[in-house]
Amino acid sequence: MQTVFTVILIASSAFMILLVLLHKGRGGGLSDMFGGGVSSSLGGSSVAERNLDRLTVGIGVVWFATVIGLGLLLAYNN
Repeated sequence: MQTVFTVILIASSAFMILLVLLHKGRGGGLSDMFGGGVSSSLGGSSVAERNLDRLTVGIGVVWFATVIGLGLLLAYNN
């Protein structure tokens, strides 16, 4: 069972990294500090961006549940 949780955790971690990198930059980070930020309208998000947000949140929930499950499994493993 521990192996299954570990494989799910690795797969969801890699997928989460990919999804976060696919997001459009919205400024306010380190790029603004060095003059790279350009203000844009945040209200005009497309359907693809909203679906990407939903998918990212869904994978984040799977990742979090896997971390908790693996932690409980390791804590109460005899």
